[in-house]
Amino acid sequence: MQNSDNSSPATASPATANSPPPRNRFALTGRSVQIDPRREAARRDLADVRLADRVFAPHYAAPLIQIAARPTALRLARDADSEVLATLGSGDVFEVLELSGGLAWGSAPGHKLVGYVPTTDLGLPA
Repeated sequence: MQNSDNSSPATASPATANSPPPRNRFALTGRSVQIDPRREAARRDLADVRLADRVFAPHYAAPLIQIAARPTALRLARDADSEVLATLGSGDVFEVLELSGGLAWGSAPGHKLVGYVPTTDLGLPA
């Protein structure tokens, strides 16, 4: 089958009053920057979507805001005996990026730290 070269180029439809605003686009312009994994929520497999302009990850997640239902330890790793980075107080905000195996991984903005907390210590979404 041959192309007739008579087709018109695709054109974007004009924006209407009800159309959503254009999405932000991120461009990778070089190497990922070094970050402190205790302060910025990025791992080899997952990163906070707010870091997408600075860090490459196979998956990004938008934070789900949760409130600590009781005082709980924010730990560096999944292990129950890993280093405690901080203690979240009852009512403290925790930004969940992953729920797995009874633990939530994310950031505690009040402490400016990233780690793991038991999901049973988190209350309803904020």
